[in-house]
Amino acid sequence: MKFLFDLFPVILFFAVFKWGEGNPDAAQGLVQQYLSALVSGSGGTLAQAPIMLATAVAILATFAQVGWLILRRKKVDNMLWVSLAIITIFGGATIYFHNETFIKWKPTMLYWCFGAALLVAQAFMGKNLIRMMMEKQVALPDPVWQRLNLSWAAFFGAMGAINLIVAYSFSTAFWVNFKLFGFTALMLAFIVGQSLFLSKHVKDQQ
Repeated sequence: MKFLFDLFPVILFFAVFKWGEGNPDAAQGLVQQYLSALVSGSGGTLAQAPIMLATAVAILATFAQVGWLILRRKKVDNMLWVSLAIITIFGGATIYFHNETFIKWKPTMLYWCFGAALLVAQAFMGKNLIRMMMEKQVALPDPVWQRLNLSWAAFFGAMGAINLIVAYSFSTAFWVNFKLFGFTALMLAFIVGQSLFLSKHVKDQQ
């Protein structure tokens, strides 16, 4: 359930973009009606309307996630706060400058921030963030925790790089598809690999 909650803005972004692709005139009408005050210059072209509208919806969805957790008096994860800040800045720039490049950089900045946080916490503060999140569920030797932390940092770094390769090598429509399906598949494959890795060490410990 949490997985779907985390994907909520991405799913909405995908759905609104696809709708906007099929209904560009309606999408531009919504952009002019609701976003015109936030857009510089002429307000963007017909082709830019789907990505601008999808970006605005993704920003609102992320704010809704935070608001929902606060209303339910649940803790808002630091990762969600970082995601909110990044999508507001880069998404806002995409809308204001009606330039899709900014929102295409958003996943890269988010993944690289996550990876950097893991490395900085371990190198300068002596904290293994992956261990702090998982040690209640599984007991592992210190060297294994360190490798696990580094593997997640490397994975986030690779995800950020892959996003830029896809964003600059293919169309915006392809990038939107990859953002939902490609990244989700890569994440699931990595988690499965990590689970197999952990199961081996858990058996060794037992």
